[in-house]
Amino acid sequence: MSMMPLLMAAAAASGAPPMAVIDENSVRRDEQTPHGRIGMSTAYRISDAVPQPRRMEFRKRILHVGAAIGLHPIAHDEVYYVLSGTGDVTSDGETRALKPGMAAYLYDGAVVGIRQTGQEPLALIIAYPVKE
Repeated sequence: MSMMPLLMAAAAASGAPPMAVIDENSVRRDEQTPHGRIGMSTAYRISDAVPQPRRMEFRKRILHVGAAIGLHPIAHDEVYYVLSGTGDVTSDGETRALKPGMAAYLYDGAVVGIRQTGQEPLALIIAYPVKE
């Protein structure tokens, strides 16, 4: 006997909203970088397309060559995960190099930012909780 019908019935009874599936191309836009407008980026505001309520932000951002997300204080933990390219991430004055497959876990209260380095754009996933 398959467990699938039982699992589906349990999920339906959970009261959770239905899943949201978002095509990144539907939320793509070119814009200056946040926190200082240091160059251009391509933003994919994926979680903005999720029906409310939501508890987290999940975004992809491509920093064009020479661009940076300027230093800014954060009021939540935040993760920058590198998909491609290279960059330097800073948290409270400490700077570390990042390359594909690396993540920077940044803590509530820190002053953080990230700068594209190298010859190709820096593609990142950025995730953090929504303030309740």
